[in-house]
Amino acid sequence: MTDRANPTRGGRSISALAPAVNATGVILHTGLGRAVMSEHARRAVADIIEGFCTLEIDAETGKRGSRHDLVSDLLCSLTGAESAIVVNNNAAAVMLILHALALDGEVVISRGQLVEIGGSFRMPDVMAAGGVDLVGVGTTNYTVAEDYRAALTEKTALIMAVHRSNFDIAGLDVSTPLEELARLGRERDIPVVYDQGSGALVGLEDHGLDIGYTVPDALGRGIDVVCFSGDKLLGGSQAGIIVGRRDLLDKMKKDPLMRAFRADKMVYAALQATLELFHNPAMLADSHPVTGMIAATMEALDLKARRLAECIAACFGCRVEVTVEESLAEIGGGALPVQQLPSRAVALRPDGWTNRQLAAAFRRQSPPVFGRLAGNRFLLDVRTLEERDFPVIEAVAKEVASLMESDARREAGGVTDE
Repeated sequence: MTDRANPTRGGRSISALAPAVNATGVILHTGLGRAVMSEHARRAVADIIEGFCTLEIDAETGKRGSRHDLVSDLLCSLTGAESAIVVNNNAAAVMLILHALALDGEVVISRGQLVEIGGSFRMPDVMAAGGVDLVGVGTTNYTVAEDYRAALTEKTALIMAVHRSNFDIAGLDVSTPLEELARLGRERDIPVVYDQGSGALVGLEDHGLDIGYTVPDALGRGIDVVCFSGDKLLGGSQAGIIVGRRDLLDKMKKDPLMRAFRADKMVYAALQATLELFHNPAMLADSHPVTGMIAATMEALDLKARRLAECIAACFGCRVEVTVEESLAEIGGGALPVQQLPSRAVALRPDGWTNRQLAAAFRRQSPPVFGRLAGNRFLLDVRTLEERDFPVIEAVAKEVASLMESDARREAGGVTDE
């Protein structure tokens, strides 16, 4: 295959932000923008960006309002919190919590929860930047309530727990339940914070997934402050969300970092529309793309895969062997490490090209199509595909088939590049 990658697509740089097709089987793919937002959220954003909006004004009184109030009632009703704040991502949420509640103090946390979020963004570094002293307790795989109790001093400002968002521990693994941390915090009058991370408002046990504590569950167990992402299992735009005690969140609203971390109107529009869907959890699989991908049945996935395979096979003819295979999809996005979902994938085995060359050809189209490699095959996992992706993949397959045909003619000595 001749590498003729064009640095532009229709006058736009390949590295520029552009729509893409996710056939990797990773539902919350960080490289591909994490959560696919619902149609309800997309319409809400489109409505807001067409003109002016009531971001910080009260339409009833005409007086200056606060963006903090835009989704606070929604978040409180869904989680049971007293108050809520939205910032631009969950790392900012953690930073704001530390800076507002624990500046120059100590934060006690299990050594087994000192996670690296990704891109070398480590919890100890976040704490140092937040102006607090980290006090690690217990061991990597064994931390009990007495470990926390023994570390508390007059300088202790917070007790903190962090969800292991991107790793798991096999074998002996003992963590302190949130209700025990909450009880200890009340005894010593020290706020307890839980970085829930994934933004799960409802459980996913019916789909074979163990998400640990949901946000409402953590608050119900007595945790004072919970923070989480808006673009993971919540299925909205990138945001950091903080819910919990009103007195503690009021301190955060007054913190100088709040202005630097605040979210814009498009984030609020998408978040409000996304949260509204959770008032009808029975319909989430139909209205909420992330939940829909998780909830898809094997029967539905098999039908999708066979339909896509038939379409692709017609494009490639004998140049690519096309089959349907069993597959394993992932949640991704630092949400549920290790846990996988059974899926179906269309497997492409090219003749004359390697699977890497085929994958590169699919990526270099407009829009790019991303799958994954397995053995000598290029896989397109249908769990992360929506109906609107099918005609796109068909068009891309035709372009790639044309490239393969051109390469075959060149190798036969019939045609040269101009």
